[in-house]
Amino acid sequence: MTIEITHTRREGTLIEGTSRNDGSAEILRLREYGRTQRQPFRWSRNLDCWYLPHSRDHATYTPSLELLAQRLRDTGFEVTLTIDNADRRSFSEAEQDREEKAEGRAERFGGYADNAARNSEAAWKSSHEISERFAYGQPILIGHHSEGRARRDHARMDNAMRKSIGERDRAEHWTGRAQAAANYERFKKDPGRTLRRLDKLRADLRAVEKWQRGKSAKGYSRNPNDPELTIRHEELTEEIEHWQQIIKDAEAEGFKVWSKADFTRGDFVLYRGTWYEVLRVNPKSVTIPHIHNGVGQHVVRATGNRHDDWTWTVPYDDVSGRKSADEMQPTAPAEAA
Repeated sequence: MTIEITHTRREGTLIEGTSRNDGSAEILRLREYGRTQRQPFRWSRNLDCWYLPHSRDHATYTPSLELLAQRLRDTGFEVTLTIDNADRRSFSEAEQDREEKAEGRAERFGGYADNAARNSEAAWKSSHEISERFAYGQPILIGHHSEGRARRDHARMDNAMRKSIGERDRAEHWTGRAQAAANYERFKKDPGRTLRRLDKLRADLRAVEKWQRGKSAKGYSRNPNDPELTIRHEELTEEIEHWQQIIKDAEAEGFKVWSKADFTRGDFVLYRGTWYEVLRVNPKSVTIPHIHNGVGQHVVRATGNRHDDWTWTVPYDDVSGRKSADEMQPTAPAEAA
């Protein structure tokens, strides 16, 4: 049989044509063929083939797959290698798929947690029922005909309690995994994180555009005719549009996107529950008195602090509110008191 190695951004890296005990598994489980050179291929019962984890929606590292193909050929297999990095799905399509999988994981992990909790409760009850025989401190009677049964009961009670504790720990583990999966969409769409993500994506897009113009970016240059740059430009553009829409939706629900235009020196900014006087307005942040001055304080002004010579910068995506100096005046007497 011919082993077929294929990679597309749409499906990731897949290997078909192997069979059980044909010797290919030992090669595929080596860690030197992954995109990051650290992870092995895994068998998928759903796909009925081998796949490389986290290879979907990414360009492959071609030399790794060429090395893998050659290793398989050296072992006696016929191998074909097909790479098409241009075949991809849109970012919105991929993100929707990730959200649906996160929902499925949350449901599945929640089921695991429920089962473990029930097993823990059942094991505890079993241990408790056995312990009732020794409720009044009845010792094991050495040499008595009941000694064997008493020792067995103690062993059963101990095993049941150990199982109860183990299942309880499993329940806590799967509960945490279920909660993390359930929070996936909320975490990804958090406006503050989304704004920071957009800043990085825009910087990446500017770098790609410089490379396409034949200029250096991020400390090095790339071939402006590299087709990967065109694909990456499309991906970044789609992803930026997707997250921009998330911010627009958040703004429609009342979220405020703060910027340099919203502040002047002397205003007050709400940062992590404390109001700080603005010392300087920067393109991407405001400068405030150091946060060490805010311990136990509701309002921190420009002077009169323990660390007046220390400052701190607050990025606009971390701002929670703004007041003018006049609006903060009514709090001054209370602060003085």
